[in-house]
Amino acid sequence: MTPIYDQLLIPFLIAISLAITMGGSGTAPAFSAAYGANVIRKTIIPGLFGIMVFIGAFVAGRKTAGTMGGGILQPEYMTFMIVSIALFSIAVTMLISNIAGIPQSTSQAAVLALAAPALYFNQLDTEVLFFEIIPAWFILPIIAYFLSYFCGKYIYQPMRRRGLTIQRAQNENKKHIWDVLLIVMALYVSFAIGSNNVANAAGPLYTMTINELHIRESDHIVILMLATLIVAPCFGIGSSLFGHKILKNTGKEIILFGKFEAVIIAFISGSLLLLASVLKGIPTSLVQVNVAAILGIGVAKMGTKNIFRKTQVKRFFAMWMIAPIISFLLSLLLIFLADKLQML
Repeated sequence: MTPIYDQLLIPFLIAISLAITMGGSGTAPAFSAAYGANVIRKTIIPGLFGIMVFIGAFVAGRKTAGTMGGGILQPEYMTFMIVSIALFSIAVTMLISNIAGIPQSTSQAAVLALAAPALYFNQLDTEVLFFEIIPAWFILPIIAYFLSYFCGKYIYQPMRRRGLTIQRAQNENKKHIWDVLLIVMALYVSFAIGSNNVANAAGPLYTMTINELHIRESDHIVILMLATLIVAPCFGIGSSLFGHKILKNTGKEIILFGKFEAVIIAFISGSLLLLASVLKGIPTSLVQVNVAAILGIGVAKMGTKNIFRKTQVKRFFAMWMIAPIISFLLSLLLIFLADKLQML
């Protein structure tokens, strides 16, 4: 291979590693509801997850890829070294989260990893970051929490008060329609993940390849498709390697919920992420939206004190605060070192 292709190989390999770690983290919001309700075997989850992520990336991921490829860091700065550093910082952050068994926002780590070189080169678009992307990170989980809470409080609880005994509720839960709905919702959420999270790796690769190889504009869509084709299938690999521990934490240890509630959780989570991807192309956190929806149902059923005393909830919030900061600082440090060593 020529030197330029040798250089491009490095960020592509890092992107593949990142996609594997993202697949591990993304498995939880997609399948934790179905897994927690015991309607699907863990052995078939990675395959189903990988297929739907791939389809979602191709069908609905273009806007988010555009944001990650040039909406945070200007496209002309997307060189192979800067993209390699950003992707490496995200991958390290996600690996730490996966080892800890905590589902983490890949999008937040990715946005801050790209914001670091943008800040370093004084090219940070503060309007997009502070008035579009970051507000969505707070607003969407809040919406998910209250939608889920109101569904639990004003639909589930009244059903029980109107005479649905525990035995009758259990009998209703055994109907196969709920099993089918849960699996459909898991696939729907996986599709939404593809529309948003694949862009965290594919977007920077896409812009970098165009810059380094001087691709003409008419071929840009082909490069985006190739980047997606490389990144998306690796989500299924990551799911098989890391997914089970995270599934156990979110699906089994936060709260035991029935199939009716699980359908609500999955539908709310997937819909909010898909809307963020299709309408604005905002890279956002599905894991936080998903856990917020789980907490909303949990509070409606068990009360605020009982659900927020759980240690897993505290661990989740701690990791969500720390991990994006790690990604930003690591990326900034590596950019600084690369600049001093005249490698940029």
